[in-house]
Amino acid sequence: MKYRELQIQTQREFPSNMRTEGFGWLVRAGYITRENEMLPLGKKAAERLRSLSNQPNFISLLNLSIIANQRETFFPISTGSVEAIHCPSCGYISRKETAQFKKIPLSNEEQLPIEKVLTPDCNTIESLANFLGTPKEKTAKALMFTRIADNRFVFVVVRGDMQLSEAKLKKLIGDFRLATSEGIAKAGAAAGYASPIGLKDALIVVDDLIPVSPNLVAGANEAGYHLKNTNYARDYTAGIVADVVMANAGDPCPTCGSNLDLFNAELLADENVYQLENILYSLAETYHDDKGLTFPKSVAPFDVYLMNVPGKEMDTRSKAEEIYSALQNAGISVLFDDRDERAGVKFNDADLIGCPIRIIVGEKNLKEGMVELKKRKGADNKPSSLDKIVDEIKSLL
Repeated sequence: MKYRELQIQTQREFPSNMRTEGFGWLVRAGYITRENEMLPLGKKAAERLRSLSNQPNFISLLNLSIIANQRETFFPISTGSVEAIHCPSCGYISRKETAQFKKIPLSNEEQLPIEKVLTPDCNTIESLANFLGTPKEKTAKALMFTRIADNRFVFVVVRGDMQLSEAKLKKLIGDFRLATSEGIAKAGAAAGYASPIGLKDALIVVDDLIPVSPNLVAGANEAGYHLKNTNYARDYTAGIVADVVMANAGDPCPTCGSNLDLFNAELLADENVYQLENILYSLAETYHDDKGLTFPKSVAPFDVYLMNVPGKEMDTRSKAEEIYSALQNAGISVLFDDRDERAGVKFNDADLIGCPIRIIVGEKNLKEGMVELKKRKGADNKPSSLDKIVDEIKSLL
């Protein structure tokens, strides 16, 4: 394609909202806007990636430092939008919201009689634990929702030191929303002091740690009161018992028991659905230098950046047009800089855009039947005869 067809607008400075170097170079090279919107060059790059994604070895073609499981592929980066849990010992990896971990039950102890106690202004786990002098893991946290499909009241119980994974819950019950005060009251619960004991017409979901966590403090379904020593099976049962909590750094790996790590990443693929924009950002983060992008042939939007330097005696533009046609006919993708710009501007933009090979069509070399070739990551220009240019490019790609 031709430069002016793509309406490429490069930038001389990095954007003020640059969150990573890769993002900055994509903006400067005219792939995306400062507002993170795809420009024609970026769309062309995404098209190239989309066509490559049909290949079974697509991910390996990217040559990125990734961590993956059978369903998901992650590119670790501190500014990533996804939190991931990883085991450095065995390689277990998952998004935080769906990650599993080896759960350790509380020590076995005899079930004690239930006891109602006054707990004024203790409507959070933290305030309750502090007031009673009880560890958070000895409390039961209540979360209340309404299932959207049938408006069923859903009451979820997790241990007080755990956090609910809404992704895991959604997989079990479908879409849901927070319960209303009317729905909570109708079920017989009390916000801030709720428990599953004695509820009416509720779907009770408990995390699988709850049945092996005896004598937990739970709400009394009465404002200002809690119940000590509540026990699953004896005091209430659930319609669903399953893993519904999130893993954290330091938790034991579900596979090998080693401590899990937490890091930020961009999600590149999920169930073989590729996130092409995230892949482009990850490529830019990996492949750049102090002049611009340095995409390898396997993922570059174009194989060749073709430019002419205007001459005084020869029409370098016409010869560049001939080379452009010859390369295209040979199946080599070309970005032809057809602007009437100074050579220095074209050289800078060629470095920014990052095609693997540059062809410079100048008067001095044309007089000898030659053009200059330069690899984007190479230091020296290489002369090539016009009649061998196609074969020369093929040998370099």
